[in-house]
Amino acid sequence: MESPESSPSPMTFCDFPEDVQLAVLSFLRPAEIAAFACTSRRFASLCAQDRLWFAMCDRRWGSKTRIRSWIRGGSRSIPFALLYRSLNRWEKLIGFWRRIAREWGASSLVFFEWGPCFITGSFVAESPEAGSYGVLKVPFLWIGLSPRGSCCVSSTVLTDVDFLPSTIGFIGENHFVVENNTDVRGGADSWSSDDLSNSEESAYVEEFLSDIYQCLGNRTTSFGNKVIGKVENSVRNHWVTEHFVKITNCYPTPERPLQGLWKVLGIGESMRLAFYIVTYDSMGTISCRRVGDVSEPLSGYLPIFWTSNTSFLEYPFSRKEDDIFCSREHIGPPSLHSIGMKKVVSGIFYTNSSYDLVSVDSSGSTVDYQNVEGRIWLYNTGTFGFGFLRNNYIVDLTRIALNGCLLDTVEPSSESC
Repeated sequence: MESPESSPSPMTFCDFPEDVQLAVLSFLRPAEIAAFACTSRRFASLCAQDRLWFAMCDRRWGSKTRIRSWIRGGSRSIPFALLYRSLNRWEKLIGFWRRIAREWGASSLVFFEWGPCFITGSFVAESPEAGSYGVLKVPFLWIGLSPRGSCCVSSTVLTDVDFLPSTIGFIGENHFVVENNTDVRGGADSWSSDDLSNSEESAYVEEFLSDIYQCLGNRTTSFGNKVIGKVENSVRNHWVTEHFVKITNCYPTPERPLQGLWKVLGIGESMRLAFYIVTYDSMGTISCRRVGDVSEPLSGYLPIFWTSNTSFLEYPFSRKEDDIFCSREHIGPPSLHSIGMKKVVSGIFYTNSSYDLVSVDSSGSTVDYQNVEGRIWLYNTGTFGFGFLRNNYIVDLTRIALNGCLLDTVEPSSESC
């Protein structure tokens, strides 16, 4: 009696073509790649291939930057595995930071974003033009990769577009330091003077700086009346240490729809733009504060509004609430409030204090700022407005950034320089 024909054995990972194996591996995390490489010499060789690490880089950051542009030409070839480790480390820079030191009188708000072959840090400030929602963005720091695979950090004080080799150091996840590196050699996150010792790397530096120059439209830049970079040559040649602290939770979420950085047109005759940040604390309290300006004491500490009740009223709203909303003038960009509250407002929060935006009576009488009733109107657009019952206006807020990009950026003016 003949034995039944044996069924074909299932395919294993080794049976797939190498291209398919690399495609599968590109979905794994680096730690998983390292563990898989330990299983055999063949897989160790497979996991070391540049094609795999390029695919991993391209999958993670290809929509944000030009992966191949980070690997520049020359006799030296930088492994994509090294590029992956570098970008993975520097990615935590992306987003908003506060600049602690203010020796130059610059904006305290800093924004990092992806460039074509480097990461760019920019000072961010409100446009000085009355009634404008424009945001000034002035690049001052660039981070790239040298032919030796080390970090290249270049900074400029903007007046003469002088670039300084610099060192960047992380202190935990939410704090980093940048300092002049003219006397430092080497370092994991530095542009070493040793990198300039041969013509190949000197050519790289020229190419790196050429890319940066293309990002600069003006040789002299200002934030309104605050000029950046008016320092003596001795200061430019010895840049002091600068500290930066991460602003976490910069964007709203479905659970925290008011959270993040926002911009508001000022109240009064000046109609100047201002930046605000809304935070939720561990107790659930919502507070809104202005992003501090060093020229205005306590501007970043006193809350504009706060509420301890994070639950909101939903449609249908009472006739009283409808009258409160519809009878007030809106200060902000054109909105849809004229077509009816029920088609604009998705929820209402109650607020119970203000330190900054409640006007005093025309008679000059004082106001108890800590006991002012107000409302926050959450709009269907994902933005919101707020106001106080004793006033006749609603302040509408708009986003500073969306999907990792600054909105309404404008070219800085040099007229005040």
